[in-house]
Amino acid sequence: MLHREGTKTIFISLLILALPYILLTQLEAPDWAVTAYLVAGLVLLGLVLQFFRNPTRRTVAELGDVIAPADGTVVVIEDVEEPEYFKGKRKQISIFMSPLNVHVNRAPVSGRTVFTRYHKGKYLVAWHPKSSTENERSTLVFETPGHGEVLIRQIAGAVARRIAVYVKPGQPVSVGEDVGFIRFGSRVDVFLPCDAEVLCAIGDKPRGGETVIARLKAH
Repeated sequence: MLHREGTKTIFISLLILALPYILLTQLEAPDWAVTAYLVAGLVLLGLVLQFFRNPTRRTVAELGDVIAPADGTVVVIEDVEEPEYFKGKRKQISIFMSPLNVHVNRAPVSGRTVFTRYHKGKYLVAWHPKSSTENERSTLVFETPGHGEVLIRQIAGAVARRIAVYVKPGQPVSVGEDVGFIRFGSRVDVFLPCDAEVLCAIGDKPRGGETVIARLKAH
């Protein structure tokens, strides 16, 4: 299954790849040249298609579980100050997504969307320490039943140029639901209460919508 964010990009890619092929055939280029172009074009198209893939995920979560909001590699686990929404200490888990990862962003918990905000910014590499506060980014906060609030921040990377958000304040969400998308290499930060139990480690490769990365305590 392909994600809706890829519809325009895939269509444009097909047009761009078709034009040189038409030109080669009109100029009666050698068969080897046409074949070589077709192979290269199919490889490029395959890369675009794999980037926008949207695999079905089966989310199984108990109350208090925090599910990975994205595929990728865990690169940060630390206690930090979150200045935008909580304005206080929180536990941060960051997941870096390479261009080869699935780039769908999923709700880490069930509950209600209470805050969303988009920020223009720089395009530092996504693993840069300042990317969380200086890069183009969107912040989404979800209120869980009896377990506090969870914030995720979508962060554009060095080549990412579009962050999509599909929820608005007041909108209910179900854990594992598609809530956003980031194009071409990026990062998602998760901010949890300081007493949350972390169930992942640096270097882990969680699956968005399936892997439990933390557990919240009842408040």
